[in-house]
Amino acid sequence: MAKTVAVLLADGCEPLEVVAPVDVLRRGGVNVMLVSLKDSLTVTTAQNIHMQADAPIGMVDLSNSDLLMIPGGSVGVDNISVNKAATTEIARRMEADEPIAAICAGPTVLGNMGLLNGRKAVCYPGCEEGWPKDVYQTGKDVVVDNNLITATGPGTAAAFGLEILKFLEGEKTANQVAEAMLIK
Repeated sequence: MAKTVAVLLADGCEPLEVVAPVDVLRRGGVNVMLVSLKDSLTVTTAQNIHMQADAPIGMVDLSNSDLLMIPGGSVGVDNISVNKAATTEIARRMEADEPIAAICAGPTVLGNMGLLNGRKAVCYPGCEEGWPKDVYQTGKDVVVDNNLITATGPGTAAAFGLEILKFLEGEKTANQVAEAMLIK
């Protein structure tokens, strides 16, 4: 059975940090559901690109997905941070050691919730302010720490997607997708 990923889509998210990982994952056979954090399925990104979600968050059981993905974009992250359904699922997953992936400003949601203690992570440079000591991994683009996958920003979005794919479907599948996309 194919693995599933739920991607949290909020107004103000970074489009490349949604599209690139989703493209990689779907090429690797992963089922991806774009979940709008509002009733409308149309989400407006930070660059005023309109994306169409698959379902609103109120109609989705996020706990059924194999991995939850949090894109960046400061406004998008602010919108995720105040969404009770999203933050409840993020906290539950971290407490249960279930997979979460976050890119750019996305990891700040976890940091602001106090969920990065004892962890290793990256984010958009400067967003790590206030994180516990030794969490931020300087000089790395993508970091995998057990159930947590984090990346720095738009330029690392494809590599981020490949790390998620590797985590879910194995190195062979991730390498095949990377090769077909001319990434390697």
